[in-house]
Parts: sequence; structure tokens; C-alpha cells
Amino acid sequence: MMLAIPDVLDAAHLKRLRALVDGAEWVDGNATSGAQSALAKVNEQLPEGGEAARAAGAMVLDALAASPLFVAAALPLKVYPPLFNRYAGGQAFGAHVDNGVRIQRGSDFRIRSDLSATLFLEDADAYDGGELVVEDRFGEQRVKLPAGHMLLYPASSVHRVEPVTRGARVASFFWIQSMVRDEGARRLLFDLDRSVQALNAELGGEHRQVIELTGVYHNLLRRWADA
Repeated sequence: MMLAIPDVLDAAHLKRLRALVDGAEWVDGNATSGAQSALAKVNEQLPEGGEAARAAGAMVLDALAASPLFVAAALPLKVYPPLFNRYAGGQAFGAHVDNGVRIQRGSDFRIRSDLSATLFLEDADAYDGGELVVEDRFGEQRVKLPAGHMLLYPASSVHRVEPVTRGARVASFFWIQSMVRDEGARRLLFDLDRSVQALNAELGGEHRQVIELTGVYHNLLRRWADA
């Protein structure tokens, strides 16, 4: 499932986060690349574990926890500490697949990467190129979202970032291990949750059908979740 999540960061939080990352020192983006990615990746990145990345990452994690749409779609068990990258002057990231397991350097923290996320931190009209291209069963999906919006997509997908030919594309990226490993089961739970929420708004939370469908949702979650 690929899902755009709007307004993960509002204008005030976006401004504070950009002040942190723009004032930091950027390094070669291959500092965190696997063998396959290093062959395709040309960009800059904030040092993983650096002061700016930690502070900005904490802001992103707080924003994710406050996003009901993200929680419903991802059913997160673990979130990799957010990283930050920048593309400019023709830089790009060729076609690749994210590592199945991500291990944080210098620690024993590791996650299975079920989902990838890109949180856009630059206005779309401030740079040319830089589209995130995700290949799925319907073909290529080309995504360039407003600043503060985020794309959630399967980490198993082949994806790339097109060359940035004007301005700079700044983003946060990270991975999520879901409580529900199976993508099809996560999609069913997400669809059911959205339907229950719509019925709750229309009929009220005390309506018998709303109560029963809420029970179905949680019983399926019990069956499928690893928590």
C-alpha cells in the first residue's frame, strides 16, 4: 500500500526543523548505504547520530505519534530514527530496494523494514526534478509532495529519486517495522478502520454495528499482530 499523509508537520514545526538541519554540516549520503545503494546514490546526508539529526528526528517522531492516519496505516511497532538527505546540482538516487533489516550504527537497535517513509521538507515549486518514483503492480508512481507531507510505501518496492536540476530537495527518510508483518493484512485492517471511523461519525460510537465492527477490527489485530 502506498499512501500520502498530509500535514505531518505544520508550518511552525517545519520552520523549526529546517533551522536545525539547514544549519548543520552535511556529509556524503553513502555514509549509511548498503552495497547496492552505494552504486546508485549521489546525495548529501546529515550524519546519523549527530546532534542536529537527533533533535530533528525527535520532532519527526513526535509528529508521527500525533498522526492518526500514520498510526492506522503503518500500525508501527518500531520506527528507525529519522535520517535527513539533500539533493541538488543533478544529484539523484537510482533504482534500488531498501535493506530488509536496518541496524542503527553503534547500537543494538534493529528493525525489519516493512515500510519506507519519505517526509518532504522543501516546497515542491522550490526545486525541479527530485520526484520519488515507486514501482508497483500498476506501474511507476511519481510523487512530489508539499513540504510537511509524507509518503508511506512498501520497503520491498523498487524506487528511485530523479535528478534535481534546480534548487535543493530536502527530506527526512526512515523505515517502520509494523506490528502486522503481512502487507495484505495491514491493508485490510486499514480499510476496515477507515470504514469503522466513518460509521462512528455517522451513527455514533454507541451504535451496535459500530461496536461489533470495532470488535472485528481488534480481533483481527489480535490474530495478526506481533506486539
